[in-house]
Amino acid sequence: MLTAAIIKALQVYGIAIVISLLVAVVIKLMVVLGTRVDKSKPVEMPTGTVCPIGPGVPDEDVAALSAAIFAAMGPHRILHIAPASPGWATEGRAAHHHSHQPGPAGRGSR
Repeated sequence: MLTAAIIKALQVYGIAIVISLLVAVVIKLMVVLGTRVDKSKPVEMPTGTVCPIGPGVPDEDVAALSAAIFAAMGPHRILHIAPASPGWATEGRAAHHHSHQPGPAGRGSR
């Protein structure tokens, strides 16, 4: 009885090992084929003029934003970077300051 259980356990482990090796081979093939496809098509770098920078925006910030957008989206062109209208920011600050007022007026409706 004990030897039958040991044999069955070894069979299960053997099947698990074989399946794991097959999956590893399939993954390796997918990686190799994927790298061959990526190497075959060259990446086009965007060329053209750089958009003018608005007043008060440091060049380093524009370079960092451009690099981050390029890394996230790929070779797309950034057409315009400008500050948004200050309306929503002013309203947000007013609501924030109002929420920190002591007493029932600052707590809002609950």
